[in-house]
Amino acid sequence: MRLLIIGRLNGELITASRIAMSRGAAVTQADGIEQGLNALRAKGADLVMVDVSLPVRVLVTALADERIRTPVVACGTGTDANAAVAAIRAGAKEYIPLPPDPELIAAVLEAVASDARSFVWGDPSMERVVKLAEQVARSDASVLITGESGTGKEVLARHVHARSNRANKPFVSVNCAAIPDALLESELFGHEKGAFTGAVARRIGRFEEASGGTLLLDEISEMDVRLQAKLLRALQERVIDRVGGTQPVKVDIRVLATSNRNLAEEARKGTFREDLLYRLNVVNLRLPPLRDRPADILALADHFARKYAEANGLADRPLSAEARRLVTQSPWPGNVRELENTLHRAVLLASGPEIDADAIRSPEGDALATGATGAGAAARAVQAAEAVTRGFVGRSLADVERDLILDTLDHCLGNRTHAAKILGISIRTLRNKLNEYTGAGITVAEPGQTRMLAAYG
Repeated sequence: MRLLIIGRLNGELITASRIAMSRGAAVTQADGIEQGLNALRAKGADLVMVDVSLPVRVLVTALADERIRTPVVACGTGTDANAAVAAIRAGAKEYIPLPPDPELIAAVLEAVASDARSFVWGDPSMERVVKLAEQVARSDASVLITGESGTGKEVLARHVHARSNRANKPFVSVNCAAIPDALLESELFGHEKGAFTGAVARRIGRFEEASGGTLLLDEISEMDVRLQAKLLRALQERVIDRVGGTQPVKVDIRVLATSNRNLAEEARKGTFREDLLYRLNVVNLRLPPLRDRPADILALADHFARKYAEANGLADRPLSAEARRLVTQSPWPGNVRELENTLHRAVLLASGPEIDADAIRSPEGDALATGATGAGAAARAVQAAEAVTRGFVGRSLADVERDLILDTLDHCLGNRTHAAKILGISIRTLRNKLNEYTGAGITVAEPGQTRMLAAYG
């Protein structure tokens, strides 16, 4: 985790810096916006903390113009509410009051850095994958990690890096599916001054940031086929060309890639270069879906129950026998990601000394589906899918989104933070939506309430 702090290091920012370093972050400091931009161009960062007294909007605008996607968090004295609001409106993702609270700093770092993800496994099918991963980890061979969405491909990639000879060097991850094609080339390879409108200075890309360490190309199947040719040269020659550059730049990296698609099939269709597939697929680590890893289900469920009890300041409660039976019988089509969200909800909903089966529910509050087999189960699944689809027909996307957000907030008894996590959106986005609904005269659940209690009090 690489943190850039922009602002003069008074006592409070020094404290924030020390807290971040105690949590494993590598901290760089810059006095002003321009110095901070120079540090980002030259070294990169995973997160920027900027003094709210500095021109935050200038920083955010410059990052957008130069296609630098690093999130910005503003910080300042807790009593300066107007400055906090202005910073959020200027584009900061969050606001951290000073003097800093160690747990708040830790939460922000954890939200940005996925290094905190624990690698939990125990099933024999996973043991074979992990054994192969550790066997090849110390080499520099490219590794392709495949499997369904949510199986933990990035977590396994980080495990490979941690067991490699490059473990003390950077691990840089790029989600190829999350970055538009027009920006991905600059994100990967960097750019020279004047390469495009807004490129006011040279900026290094992810390849150069990862030099000496490991570069993960997450969901590489989403990369445009034209950019794949440039990537192939980088892998073969270990040199890159910055956008707008004339001189090749040498890089020393180990490349890992993930995909939830069959890349051989994509190559046959012409959407993925066959020669690039051969270059990436020196070793293939295929993660089995969670339904094929029964021993992992309970291990992960216990882990997530402890994790979210601690995160929410609740007592650590075990899963009841009935809850354990239920989670092991579910097919988990969303794999580990779905199981994690389900256990997060269960921790919030459970009321007794154990997490009982009643707390193991879907996002809509329904009982969790089990892996029943046979024609009857298939017919019920089809009927359920048709019923859900009919419920959407004739309604606008905005109406469906509004009901999902409000129902989830009810489900969390008005807790904005928990609702945002379940919905997979930022707390800022959720607040904007709720303000929009309130302005339209729609009742919104207050903390500790549902909409019914908010309306009738």
